[in-house]
Amino acid sequence: MPLSRFFLLLLVLGGSAANAFTGSESCRSCHAEEYTLWQGSHHDLAMQLPDEKTVLGDFDNASFTYNGITTRFFRKGDKFMVNTDGEDGKLQDFEVAYVFGVSPLQQYLLPLSRGRLQALSIAWDSRPAAEGGQRWYHLYPEETIDHTDPLHWTGTYQNWNTSCAECHSTDLQKNYTAASRSFDTQFAELNVGCEACHGPGEQHEALARESKLEGAKNGGFPTALAQRGHWELAEGAHIAQRTTPLDSNAQIDTCGRCHSRRGTLGDYHYGAPLLDTHRLSLPQSPLYYPDGQILDEVYVYGSFVQSKMHQAGVVCSNCHEPHSLKLRAPGNGVCAQCHVPTRYDNTQHHHHEEGSPGAECANCHMPETTYMIVDPRRDHSMRIPRPDLSMVMGTPNACNQCHEDKDASWSLQALKQWGVQFRDTSSHPARAFQRIEAGDNRVVPQLAQIASDPRTAPIWRATAMEALGTVGGRDALQTATQILYDDDPLLRASTVRALEFLPLQQRVQLLDHLIDDPVLSVRMEVASSLAGVPLDQVPPEKAAELRKLFDEYVSVLQGHADMPGVQLQLGIFYVTRGDTPAAEAAYREALHLNSQLVPAYLNLADLLRSQGRDEEARKVLLQALDVFPGNGNTLHALGLLETRSGQPDIALEYLKQAAELETAGTRHRFVYAIALHDLGQPAEAIVQLQALLRSVPQSEEVLLALTNYSAELGQRENALSYARTLTKIAPGNRGYQQLYQSLSDGKP
Repeated sequence: MPLSRFFLLLLVLGGSAANAFTGSESCRSCHAEEYTLWQGSHHDLAMQLPDEKTVLGDFDNASFTYNGITTRFFRKGDKFMVNTDGEDGKLQDFEVAYVFGVSPLQQYLLPLSRGRLQALSIAWDSRPAAEGGQRWYHLYPEETIDHTDPLHWTGTYQNWNTSCAECHSTDLQKNYTAASRSFDTQFAELNVGCEACHGPGEQHEALARESKLEGAKNGGFPTALAQRGHWELAEGAHIAQRTTPLDSNAQIDTCGRCHSRRGTLGDYHYGAPLLDTHRLSLPQSPLYYPDGQILDEVYVYGSFVQSKMHQAGVVCSNCHEPHSLKLRAPGNGVCAQCHVPTRYDNTQHHHHEEGSPGAECANCHMPETTYMIVDPRRDHSMRIPRPDLSMVMGTPNACNQCHEDKDASWSLQALKQWGVQFRDTSSHPARAFQRIEAGDNRVVPQLAQIASDPRTAPIWRATAMEALGTVGGRDALQTATQILYDDDPLLRASTVRALEFLPLQQRVQLLDHLIDDPVLSVRMEVASSLAGVPLDQVPPEKAAELRKLFDEYVSVLQGHADMPGVQLQLGIFYVTRGDTPAAEAAYREALHLNSQLVPAYLNLADLLRSQGRDEEARKVLLQALDVFPGNGNTLHALGLLETRSGQPDIALEYLKQAAELETAGTRHRFVYAIALHDLGQPAEAIVQLQALLRSVPQSEEVLLALTNYSAELGQRENALSYARTLTKIAPGNRGYQQLYQSLSDGKP
């Protein structure tokens, strides 16, 4: 089977609205205060033309050496120039086309052929020298990246047109032509202007000129962003509450367009739900820790919507002035807007000396993680530090991020002395997510409860639903049928993904009502899930609906044909639809765009093998092994290929290597054990399975294999013990009960 569709890497395409963009300068006369606040903000300075004021880096014949290449920064008249290794690895001169960002770092966009702008991986540290700044540095200092690597500044993943432009410009039109692999990217403004958030302003201006703004919907803009609301303290309360509930996520969805880890789907629609134009990443590994704390670079939104603040109706502009982007008040003042200082901003609450770092609300509840070497960003899930979870799960906690010389046990004891007791360490939802990832299916009921609980943040309900889908079974199905009709599109989309374990016919019945769902991300998931439906075997009207859905799916992905991950996704879809030539072309295009994309090698090899082209498949897998010699997935695939080709000794060696390399998951180790058994080494298979069981003591497939293999070798007591464990893990499984009974009765 092809690799999972979770390899989808949809990125970056802006869109125009129905009326025209007029430019930020046109807003100035009527909105002088907002315009002044915006000037000099990170939005205003997101992208600029290079000149004496905008270029912060040292271009006075400065140099920087990385991986044996010395890059030189110099001036040529009014031009700012970089001499560095180009696409062929040879030193060349490049003119800086734009500067990118201002603080705490600034990057430089250099032009390449076919309309490409590329972000140089050597950045300028714009912090003060006293903080370690005012220097050139490389964004990947621990890696050895040359011109053959897609992470090289000339590579696919440093391409501005694809990966950066939507969030650093206004009204971006990527304009990628797949046939020539070229761009003709255009924008209304080169920075993040007023209309990047509010939408095109032509209608608003026309209404203003005609004095017709009063009563006009959203003032003529496609969306309304003023959702800060009014907050009051009830008598005796310590935390303010909204006087009226938040009835729309328009503001945070608008911010989330860029301030989230997401993939872009088609043209942007101002005022539409975020999921109508983007696919949101959930708090899952490897982006987040199991408790939802930030791990990889996830850009705030996915953290914030986990928070109690979001559930209470807080929006971005409650804490941030939306034009200057600065906090509403310095220090703890921003929290004191709603949290009574006499209760929270004192030593009885934070237990630290007044004025010390430990007395700052954000340091305990919004700890920082540094990205891009110099850029610290706060976790917006706004949680209580949990050193108890650190002890049992290895997740970070704010206490030890400050007290680096202490361990989590010390922090936990300190909290106990302050009267803080955690009574849910063993039952905390994070434990369920960690355990299901480790193969412990006993937490399925807890995950089902999380997914079904309307009091839980939707992003966690969606994450729980997807975790249930990895197990399948009755709990997953029952939970899914409850929330497939939920009003939240995130829940609907995740539930569709979670139903992959079901037979196609059952999915068709369950998902029929979502074929024309109003939210694009949901329809995309439905299209992927139902791609295997043969259109000539369903009623004509249903075939027409599905054909329209499939055409939309392909059209959206083809709008991002410059991304290797999207080509991979297209290949998976075409395979499911039975269009093998199109699938092969998509996989090969993915590899052209990124010659190190191992999943594309694996899927292409699987496709070739399915057509009886084993020698070509072997060649593709060996190419993948050349790219990453120790890749377990490639070794595993080679082992399976050689097994089918009748080369058992070679197959076992590949499978053994894959099993030895496996640190996450169990598939490679399990398959190696099964292969040992099937190739005549049942005793060694049991040894391998016993070792695996120590890692995943609740794995039903491992226990079932051990039961059968032990019985096969006459080790009846061992088999009985394994079967007994199965009946305890899954007491409702009649097959396990029958197996245990047959072993107890001494039957073969």
